[in-house]
Amino acid sequence: MGLGLVGSGISRRRPSRLANQRRTNRKGGQVMTIDSIPVDLTNPGQVLACMGFLEASESLLGPTEARFDWQSGHAKFFLQTDTSENPFVDVLAFVADAKAIAVAPRAWRVPSKITEFTVSDTFPDADSDAASLPISLTDSQGRSAFLSHWADGGVDEAFKLYAGNRSAQKIASDMLREIGTLWNQDSKSLCRDPLNRLCSMGGSFNFDPRGTWMGLDVGYSINDLKSAKELEQKVVASPVVELLAAWGLQNARPAELKLRQYRYAVWNEWLPPQLARPALSGQLTLTRQRHYQFALDLSGKNKIVCYAIQENTQ
Repeated sequence: MGLGLVGSGISRRRPSRLANQRRTNRKGGQVMTIDSIPVDLTNPGQVLACMGFLEASESLLGPTEARFDWQSGHAKFFLQTDTSENPFVDVLAFVADAKAIAVAPRAWRVPSKITEFTVSDTFPDADSDAASLPISLTDSQGRSAFLSHWADGGVDEAFKLYAGNRSAQKIASDMLREIGTLWNQDSKSLCRDPLNRLCSMGGSFNFDPRGTWMGLDVGYSINDLKSAKELEQKVVASPVVELLAAWGLQNARPAELKLRQYRYAVWNEWLPPQLARPALSGQLTLTRQRHYQFALDLSGKNKIVCYAIQENTQ
């Protein structure tokens, strides 16, 4: 099974045009809309989420190209399409309206903790695990996106970072709920800077390093403070980063250098998803690109993403 969206139209009311983010470009006789959002290139989760925006826009809206720009000192991620006034708005409208439905193999006994599921005749992995079932993001109009990178038995590195009794469906549902809340509170602000709208979260996919912590780093365990209300501390991160990074990993991976050490690249040329996927792992030689290395640390059984270090300055 592969990633796919069906249907058309956006179910949620979209915020009015974000004029300071938009410009147009004429390409092949067509007027292309160009939109951008801020991105921290040293945050692997944010870069993967940018890839997720590209994949989502291509599937939901039609042909889309993307590039990064770091020349001004404030890095931005751009999407270019002729089918949408603002693809970032349209993608966020979709996920703000979507729910996560687990996808199980036909004739498989689904555990009771999986509350909502559908079945499929094909499956990405020979082994079925309730915590790692693929999900279908489905909105109120019936449009759906299939996400399964954590259950991909066809690749050496599934890049599954979460562990324990959390399921992909539960994590995605939590992220969708938080995105919906941010959308309802201030959709304009969310669409203007979606990767930096933070909120308190419980379990996540562990893609955003801002939402990770280790007792050795801070000197104590945040969990130990939960019993004392006046001392309780909360970890904040971006639900957009968590969900869209999972989408970005559907067809691409950072390059594995050694155990828990990875490389990714960003590019300054307009690329469609078919070329952006190898570009992300640094396998596509381009004139202007930057490479970054990051590590996966361990927090109990969970793997957590660390901030990246830049390799070059092209």
